[in-house]
Amino acid sequence: MAVRIRLARLGCRNRPFYRVMAADSRSPRDVKHLEVLGYYNPLPGISLSLSLYWLSVGAQPSDPIQRILFRAGLLPPSPMVIMGRKGGPRDTRPVDPLTGRV
Repeated sequence: MAVRIRLARLGCRNRPFYRVMAADSRSPRDVKHLEVLGYYNPLPGISLSLSLYWLSVGAQPSDPIQRILFRAGLLPPSPMVIMGRKGGPRDTRPVDPLTGRV
């Protein structure tokens, strides 16, 4: 069974409230879960110790949860955050003012 840490949407219309939970990756979004880790409203109120436990057991965080846990300092940044803008790092070699070439 593949366990995934993800969000379940709760709350009224235009006032979303999310529950952070560990659940089977094949089950629908708002159904039975293995354990509730906390909430997201949008300020994280996640139990960091429970999150660390489920990550150590092998649970894979979803993309939004990965960003939240990165901001909390539990995960390294995703490869897309490290890569930054398109094109990779800029060339820092000096440009010749006469020819305009490096």
